[in-house]
Amino acid sequence: MKSIGIIGLGIIGGTWARNYAAAGKLAGTWNRTPQPGAPAWQDSPEAVARVADVIQIVVADPAAVESVLTRILPELGPGKVVVQSSTIDAVSSEKFEALVVARGARYLAAPFTGSKPAAEQKQTVFYLGGDPGLIAELEPFFAAISSHRFVIGTNGQACTLKLAMNLNIAAHMQGLAEALTLARRAGVRDEVFFSALSQNVSYSGVAKLKEPKLRAADFAPQFSVKHMAKDMRLAARTAASDNFSLLDAVRETLQTAETRGLGDEDFSALIKVVAGS
Repeated sequence: MKSIGIIGLGIIGGTWARNYAAAGKLAGTWNRTPQPGAPAWQDSPEAVARVADVIQIVVADPAAVESVLTRILPELGPGKVVVQSSTIDAVSSEKFEALVVARGARYLAAPFTGSKPAAEQKQTVFYLGGDPGLIAELEPFFAAISSHRFVIGTNGQACTLKLAMNLNIAAHMQGLAEALTLARRAGVRDEVFFSALSQNVSYSGVAKLKEPKLRAADFAPQFSVKHMAKDMRLAARTAASDNFSLLDAVRETLQTAETRGLGDEDFSALIKVVAGS
């Protein structure tokens, strides 16, 4: 396998496409909203599937993945691989794998963690679920855009782990927003709050990443409210998530943020909901 195509040129997919192009591996790109200036742009997802050995899908949700697969399935067959990197639930991913395998192609679940800065720095982390032999074959592609690859086990396990990671991130963000708002209401300056937090056992990568955005009220998206809200809805649909009160609370905050028109802002904007601003 010598070439890869990207379907979905959002914040992450567009960055990956540029990194693949720089590595000499990109055969084609396509996005539902046309981006003819994108590297190796093709006029359709079918065209990407024709020119690339590997087709990596990174779109919004299960419905979007299914829409793409419906179009590219006729182009799939032996020698083709679908890498599904959208954040979706295990049941949907297993359904999509069956569709791809029925065409004689191969399928790998490859959800990931890491927002825009990580993608730009090739620091994406993948959770790979599926055939270990296929994972080994695809290593040159993943190595071109990521810093670490976890081999998880099954397709469904990889998808569920990704949702679990995002639940943890969302919960951290909710706690950080509430703690910062509590301190601000007491007149504690942001500089003091974050200095104290940096020496506290609860300091996290989320706090480090989002501190500049929270202090500057800069909510340009690294990872949007609407995408985190979607992920929490998917997590809530997972059978093992019954009676998760924190998941329910985070979902409610994110839903309120969407209702208030904050869907395209960074998910750190949920502090606006917490603070009532």
